[in-house]
Amino acid sequence: MATITTEPATITRWDDVQHSLSGGGDGRSCQCIWPIVRNKDWQATNFDERSNMLHDEIATGPPPGLIAYIDGEAAGWIRVGPRTDQLRIVHTRSITAATTEPLDDDSVWAVTCFVVRREHRGKGLNAKLLQSAIQYARDSGARMLEAYPVDTTRGMHRVNDLFHGAVSTFLTAGFERGPAISGGRVLVTRPLSD
Repeated sequence: MATITTEPATITRWDDVQHSLSGGGDGRSCQCIWPIVRNKDWQATNFDERSNMLHDEIATGPPPGLIAYIDGEAAGWIRVGPRTDQLRIVHTRSITAATTEPLDDDSVWAVTCFVVRREHRGKGLNAKLLQSAIQYARDSGARMLEAYPVDTTRGMHRVNDLFHGAVSTFLTAGFERGPAISGGRVLVTRPLSD
C-alpha cells in the first residue's frame, strides 16, 4: 500500500509544488493564482507572471497550501489560507451573500483549490489533503474554515471545474452544507474550535 503524506508548500519545496500543479488540468497554467486575484487582474496576467506570483507568495510565507506525496513523489496540492488573502472570494457576490462570517475576519480561512496529478487520481488524495488542511488551519489559529465545492450529484461537471473539490469530500470531513452559490457549487463550513 502506498504511503501518503502532506507537507506545507515552502520555498524549498518549489519544484514539488510545480510537479503537483503540472499533472493535468489547469493547475499548471493557473499556478493557483486564480483565488487570490480579482478577475480583471487575472485576465491581465500570463503564465510567467502567475508562476512568479506564486513563487513570491510561497517565499514570503506563510505557506499558502500543502503538497501531497505518494511514496515521496509530489502528487497533489491544496490551497488553504485566510479568506482575506483570497481576493476573488471576498469579491464574489454569490459567496459574500451566502456566508454569515464577516468578510474582514482573518480567522476565517478558505480552501479554494485542489490539484491531483492524473496518475494519482482515485487514491483518496483530496480527502487526505483536506484533512491536513483542516489541521494546518487549526494549528495556524483559524477559527472557521469555508469552502465552495461542486455538488457532483447534480448536473454534469467538467473535470477542470472540480478544482473546487466535491461537496461529498467536505461533508465526510465534518463540514456543514450551506446555501448554494453559483455554478453548481455550495458553501460549506467547519468550525475549528475543539
